[in-house]
Amino acid sequence: MIRSVALALALACAAATGASAQPRAQALSPYASAGEQQAAMTDGRVTSEQLVQAYLLRIDRIDRSGPKLNAVIALNAHALADARKLDAERRAGHLRGPLHGVPILLKDNIESQDGTATTAGSLALAANVPQRDAPLVRRLTDAGAVILGKTNLSEWANFRSTRSISGWSAVGGLVRNPYGLDRSSCGSSAGSGAAVAAGLAAVAIGTETDGSVTCPAALNGVVGLKPTVGLVSRTYIVPISAEQDTAGPMTRTVADAAALLTVMAGSDPLDPATKDADAKKSNYLAALNRGALKGARLGVWAPNKGRSPQADAIFEAALKSLRDQGAVLVEIKGPDEAAQSKIGDLEGECLRIEFKAAIDAYLASTPAAVKARTLDDLIAFDKAEGREMPLFAQEIFEDSAKKPPLTDPGYLAKRAQARTMARAALDKMLADNQLDAIVAPGGGPTGIVDPVNGTRLAGAPSSLPAVSGYPHLVVPAGYVTGLPVALSFIGPAWSEARLLALGYAFEQATLARHEPTFPQSVAERPEIAEAYDPR
Repeated sequence: MIRSVALALALACAAATGASAQPRAQALSPYASAGEQQAAMTDGRVTSEQLVQAYLLRIDRIDRSGPKLNAVIALNAHALADARKLDAERRAGHLRGPLHGVPILLKDNIESQDGTATTAGSLALAANVPQRDAPLVRRLTDAGAVILGKTNLSEWANFRSTRSISGWSAVGGLVRNPYGLDRSSCGSSAGSGAAVAAGLAAVAIGTETDGSVTCPAALNGVVGLKPTVGLVSRTYIVPISAEQDTAGPMTRTVADAAALLTVMAGSDPLDPATKDADAKKSNYLAALNRGALKGARLGVWAPNKGRSPQADAIFEAALKSLRDQGAVLVEIKGPDEAAQSKIGDLEGECLRIEFKAAIDAYLASTPAAVKARTLDDLIAFDKAEGREMPLFAQEIFEDSAKKPPLTDPGYLAKRAQARTMARAALDKMLADNQLDAIVAPGGGPTGIVDPVNGTRLAGAPSSLPAVSGYPHLVVPAGYVTGLPVALSFIGPAWSEARLLALGYAFEQATLARHEPTFPQSVAERPEIAEAYDPR
């Protein structure tokens, strides 16, 4: 549920300003891209204030009621005031960049100094109202973005339980998928994916340790990019692992993802992993090219093929489209099952050790009102707070609490082995075949949320790029019975410009994405309803 105080303040502001206080906005679809919104503001067809007002009303009608997506967990009570300030700057001839006046949503593990708490979905952080912006957020606002609010997520970025329900948090409840309300939105950036898909904002920020941007992007039918680890600052983001965490854009178009990344990327003195970011970043929006696929060598890797015949057919159609645009496709073989299993085991062990150190350091930096100061405190809080564990427990928390420190030689060897194996696998595929990138089934269709037996999800092939720290882009490719399916693009470190250009060319050639209709179930589709009950 959206925090009611923030919503009341925001809607009161919207009512107080009224449409009569400014020129009447021309009709602009809630599904307009950030680029289209920027063009409309430039032409005087709409103001940033009007965009914010429209999204606040849409969130009230669609997220809190109607389909009740639970995608937005909190609203920024200052969003309208921020928008008015940016409108005044525009009238004075001052534009900060391509995001000037564009409303944006942040995953609720990213700190922003706007009066909203940063909870990671946990009631233990309900009082975590920061007096600081994450450097990522400061980059966005300096570029003119309006922080509209925070999105729901899998609690603690899905790092509390091995039996978790993806997309659920004690603060926000369960995020519902706009393409099938009984279906999973995946996670942990579930709210960011669902909100963008549902037209609650044009763009949002998610975070990923392994699959937490790419899976919800794929299963909610939006574009998602996990950047190279170290391209985007992680400072003041609730952490899991300094080795794998990164924030990334989630948007309805590749161009919007490129525009966001152009703003987000850069070095941060508080995050040593980003020391090379200023030298490696570029203008990703300017690098987009409809002809990027011509002559591109793409390795075809299909580790998830065979799970769904319909999804396999969409993948084959995507490959045909790539060929039609001039790409050279090369069948490649990835690491065998034993190697992938070994990488996964090493990753799981290392993440638990890294989480213990990272979360203790983060909690120590939070306001005094936050009473949980260590992982042990969080475990005790969850045991005492009945609303935290009605659906699943906290096995990962409890296991992490028993782990050795980061200085443990056994840990250091395991992390080095995991990274080396993952990078060697991807580097071998890329180098042996002289590839620009690897393409793979990007995930989908999603499964029904089942708190009893668990939910089966065909997510993106995220683990190798996650453990290696390499970039991974997913782009909508089609639909199975109305449920989204995506195509993955994976490349070497710092290859975001190339991946985005390839993804953009694929997107423009296929125009595969369409808007959701918020069905309660895919069984409502006429052909299925008739088959279920033909009499």
